[in-house]
Amino acid sequence: MGTLAAGLRPAPLPTSDTLRRDPAAQASLILRVGFTVAPILFGLDKFANVLTDDWTRYLSTQFNDLIPGNASTAMHIVGIVEIAAGLAVAVVPRFGGLLVAAWLGGIILNLLLVGGYGDIALRDFGLLLAALTLNRLASAERDPRAHGA
Repeated sequence: MGTLAAGLRPAPLPTSDTLRRDPAAQASLILRVGFTVAPILFGLDKFANVLTDDWTRYLSTQFNDLIPGNASTAMHIVGIVEIAAGLAVAVVPRFGGLLVAAWLGGIILNLLLVGGYGDIALRDFGLLLAALTLNRLASAERDPRAHGA
C-alpha cells in the first residue's frame, strides 16, 4: 500500500493491554483525544460564541480578504474546518495531526498579521509541535518496522 493510502487509512484505538504497558501509546491517545475534542469545540464555538463574543477580532484583514463573505462568514468557515480537522484526528490521526499542524501554522500567521496576539501565537506554536508529535507517534504505530518487527 502506498504511503498516502496508508496515511489515510482509519486507525483503531490501542487495546487496553497496549495502553497499560506502552507509554508511547498512552501519549498518542492523550494527543489524539485532545486534538479531536479541542478543534471540534473551538469550531462549534465559532457558531455559539461562548468563549468570546467576537471571534472576528482575531481575523486579519489579509486572511479576511481571501475568504468569501464578511468576517462573520469567514469565522463560520473556520469553524467548519476546525470541526473537520478534529474529526480527521479522531479517525486518521496520522493525517489529522498534519492537518491540525498546518491549520495552526495558518492561525499563527494570521495572529501575527493582526498584531497584539503574540502570546496566543506562541501558545499555538506549542500546540503545532504537539500536533506534529501526534503525527509521528501515529506513524510509528502504523509502521511495524518502527518497532523492529
